[in-house]
Amino acid sequence: MSTDVRAICAIGLRGQLGLHGRMPWEGERGRVFREDVARFFEITRGHVLLAGPRTIASVPEFARQDRTVAVIRSSERPEEVLARYAGRVVFIGGGPAVWEVYAPHIRHWDINRLPYDGDADRWFDPQWLVKGGAARGRP
Repeated sequence: MSTDVRAICAIGLRGQLGLHGRMPWEGERGRVFREDVARFFEITRGHVLLAGPRTIASVPEFARQDRTVAVIRSSERPEEVLARYAGRVVFIGGGPAVWEVYAPHIRHWDINRLPYDGDADRWFDPQWLVKGGAARGRP
């Protein structure tokens, strides 16, 4: 039984992902930003969310009750981590360091573009999309 590995993220208009360890639009109160957060929690409900320690620390307590949430470490081999969740849908969250390592295993990217066009120090790399399972011919 294989693991259905997916990634979910929001990016700014030019591919912005992060700024000083946070999402650059964090704290924005506009409808589209609130809807993005709600969408994230709806899509991952009932599934597994794997991410680095900083991202997992930001997951609110209510969200831990209806999804499996686990920290992944750079010292762990992705194949071994994913094998723990065989037959499940696993969402890889986080940022560039995580997606760089897990991209070859990701078969579906759920990317939501937000109307943010400000500063960033972390960017989405389109090359992650072609490293994934779908690009290698997996269904």
